[in-house]
Amino acid sequence: MQLEPYRPEPPLHVDEVARAVIGAAIEVHRHLGPGFLESIYAAALVEELRLRQVRFREQLVVDVHYKGQLVGEHRLDLLVEDVLVVELKAVDALSAIHQAQTLSYLKACDLCLGLVINFRVPVLRQGVRRVVRT
Repeated sequence: MQLEPYRPEPPLHVDEVARAVIGAAIEVHRHLGPGFLESIYAAALVEELRLRQVRFREQLVVDVHYKGQLVGEHRLDLLVEDVLVVELKAVDALSAIHQAQTLSYLKACDLCLGLVINFRVPVLRQGVRRVVRT
């Protein structure tokens, strides 16, 4: 019998932040539906997070290092409560690269949990992917 490797779960407060973001994203999707550009969903989610008084930073610039040297920078769609990376998409289907990119962002930020949220789905829960850095 093959055992799966141990994967520690993020702290409870980080999961609570993720649930709050998913709830806000569901509200946005309920009102807008699928079919808009990513930028529309991003603006609506930012407004919904403000209404819910959830702290976030949008388009946050993160330094990227290679072997101790700064080699560039990346912009996160959202950093919520300084503990959760949120990447927004409006694509026909999420692929493995979307999750891999989010994992790279988690490493760059030294964080443990990220969400990839794709709004181009009939039901938003089908478009949410949880990415855990172990």
